[in-house]
Amino acid sequence: MDNVLLHAEGLCKTFALSKKQQKIEHTGAKKRVAVNHLSFDAMEGEIFGLLGPNGAGKTTTLRMLATLIKPDEGDAVIGGYSVQKEAEQVRRKIGFLTSELRLEEFFTPNYLFDFFSDLHQVPANLRKERKKHLFEIFGIDEFAEVKIANLSTGMKQKASLAISLVHDPDIVIFDEPTNGLDVLTARVVTDFLLQLKAEGKTVIVSTHIFSLIERICDRVGIIINGTMIECGTLAEICAGKSLEDRFFDLYQDHVGREETNISGKERA
Repeated sequence: MDNVLLHAEGLCKTFALSKKQQKIEHTGAKKRVAVNHLSFDAMEGEIFGLLGPNGAGKTTTLRMLATLIKPDEGDAVIGGYSVQKEAEQVRRKIGFLTSELRLEEFFTPNYLFDFFSDLHQVPANLRKERKKHLFEIFGIDEFAEVKIANLSTGMKQKASLAISLVHDPDIVIFDEPTNGLDVLTARVVTDFLLQLKAEGKTVIVSTHIFSLIERICDRVGIIINGTMIECGTLAEICAGKSLEDRFFDLYQDHVGREETNISGKERA
């Protein structure tokens, strides 16, 4: 498992804050650094997890990897292509799913699967085979002609997952894959992520759920306030502690150092 399929180097992203956002966040800062010189590798045939609290920069990182937003600095090479310079080629190599991207509710899973298959130029015979396989796995068959608007939250998530994989990508990127799902649907999704790994796919997931990382991930990067604090196998990071205990040790240490730095700058 020494083949690097994704190499991120020095990714940075800063967002301007509106006056309303400044008021909500009780800050006078006009900008927020969402991701701060973040670097990591993901190998062929592994599941790599980004673990962090809400607002840590996980979603922004994955959106940069998926070419939905451009990094201010740094780059990521995915399947041999740069997200900065070769976005179209990157999109052909990846499947991307996030709760922020919604399927058009007027259409059915069947129609949307065919529509996105056409976008990815999937041949008709492969489309039929792929649809049969994915719809069976996620139990979408009996809901294939039901409008998205009339599906349960769990079924919408499973339909989104199937549609994001129409082109059988080598690299799969999921932002909070089990967020908002009931325990049965969450189990179907996590089992499928493990199946993708068994097929040799590279899977990148972001989450704030410790048990999900412990169950499926080979390696994990802990991200706090846009910065990668630790990256490695669970054994390397945990050092004999539970992942939850180790995370809070790292979090308190990092936040404490940041507060000390801010206080020092204010005194200066």
